Amino acid sequence: MEKSEELSKNWVIRTGRFLSSLFFLLLIALSIRSFLFEPFHIPSGSMKSTLLEGDHVFTSKYSYGYSKHSFPFSPNIFSSRIFYTPPKHGDIIVFKPARNESVRFVKRVIGTPGDKVQMIEGELYLNDQKVERRQIESFSDYESNRSIPRYIETLPNGREHEILIDNISNKLSYNTPVYYVPDDQFFVMGDNRNNSFDSRFPEIGFIPTENIIGRVTMVNLSFKLEKVDWLPFNFRLPVALRLNRVLHKVV
Repeated sequence: MEKSEELSKNWVIRTGRFLSSLFFLLLIALSIRSFLFEPFHIPSGSMKSTLLEGDHVFTSKYSYGYSKHSFPFSPNIFSSRIFYTPPKHGDIIVFKPARNESVRFVKRVIGTPGDKVQMIEGELYLNDQKVERRQIESFSDYESNRSIPRYIETLPNGREHEILIDNISNKLSYNTPVYYVPDDQFFVMGDNRNNSFDSRFPEIGFIPTENIIGRVTMVNLSFKLEKVDWLPFNFRLPVALRLNRVLHKVV
């Protein structure tokens, strides 16, 4: 009887230690995700060729300070941001659109508060000045098996990044009205300029400061995806690791 009670007591102690260890591990993981880095996968080609479908990236949570969207389930614990440092032209951010906070997008900051943004015949104008770009080697898109014209775009602050200018698939993205970026909001676009759902569309619009989750800093893993015929909904599976993109710095 005493032996049975001792075994039961030891089981309770071991279980308590296990649960305590599990709790602290979860607390550490939650703290890292909320305050330091959060993983995010790239589900579409709107940021080609900078980010590819199948990329898994790290998002820096401390780059712009913290809002309620920095934390799981976006608890309404405070408004706006604390320890705020504003995003700069050319930063790639993860955010929630103001009109649908149940989804997350990744795009590049093109317009900051007070800026004037417009697309004219596929050319980007920022504060009435055409943004410089120069053509480089075309991008080989393995999904469509096509070569897409690629350029280096230079923003007014000197930041350079690659963009793709594909066929004119959407007139709204090619020629736009003038957008005046309000205070505490940002204008974002995808690097795959004519195939990106971004601030040029009213469903996305300007991005409030509070809705920014973090800055994309690095691709930690990347997988080539392929459609599997027997899976529904155009679902694709990873078929190969892109070794050249592992721990690839994002610019």
